[in-house]
Amino acid sequence: MVNILFCGNSGVFDGILTCALSIFKRSASAEPFSFYIFTMDVSHLGSGYTPITERQIRFFDGVIKEYNPENRVRLVDVTDFYIREFSGCPNEGAYCSPYTLIRLFADEIDGIPDRLLYLDADILFNRDIHLLYDIDIDGYEYAAANDHYGKYLINPRYINAGVLLFNMKYMRETRLLEKARGLIRAKKLTFADQSAIIRSTTRKKLLPQRFNDQKFLHKHTVVRHFSKRLFWLPYPHTDNIKQWQVSRVHKVFGYYCFDDILYEYIYLSEKFKRGNTEK
Repeated sequence: MVNILFCGNSGVFDGILTCALSIFKRSASAEPFSFYIFTMDVSHLGSGYTPITERQIRFFDGVIKEYNPENRVRLVDVTDFYIREFSGCPNEGAYCSPYTLIRLFADEIDGIPDRLLYLDADILFNRDIHLLYDIDIDGYEYAAANDHYGKYLINPRYINAGVLLFNMKYMRETRLLEKARGLIRAKKLTFADQSAIIRSTTRKKLLPQRFNDQKFLHKHTVVRHFSKRLFWLPYPHTDNIKQWQVSRVHKVFGYYCFDDILYEYIYLSEKFKRGNTEK
């Protein structure tokens, strides 16, 4: 069983769906997948902070079972954990959203397996997931790749926390996530959860950039992460193009190699919307 963790609100459904499709379409293994999705309702902090819905999960479950009837999804509402641990904390207004913090509850949830691959929702797999998932992490809390910009601006070993292969058994022993939650409660951190994870780490395995490529796409790229990036032309600026913005992926990046994934996503997205209007 391959174990995947996503976190987010109802607005990340497009990302979760496209990422899952990329896993299925780029991986040859017949092994089933188990998807864990953490969500919460903190709409008192913002109108968009609503949980992933049961209807979205039922639709997602139907899609993944088309690829393997043994695939499964588990929706975990962590609202109570969040209110107890982080309500009113210095990082509640983090640079992204409160949902970036909730992967820090992975050690608190019953039934979470010892090997767990956390993925941001703005990710597509370009090659087989087992190239990443099967990496040996014995004696390490997690494996991660460099942050593309952070390795130049902060530290050569500074990691991006958008792709984390967790060794949950070892992390429970070192109390990494417990320590990270303490930091989140105690002080304002520049990159909130990412900073807390890095500061709480005892031992990590640093992976090649191809396992979390935030700027380029090569033939050897395993994971293309559609995070915010710097563009030099026609003038220096940043942009945050996501994989489900299909026309922009074509126009700005010139990527057509993901079209089998993205065109199925468009079909499924329309199917989901039609279901919303059916009586």
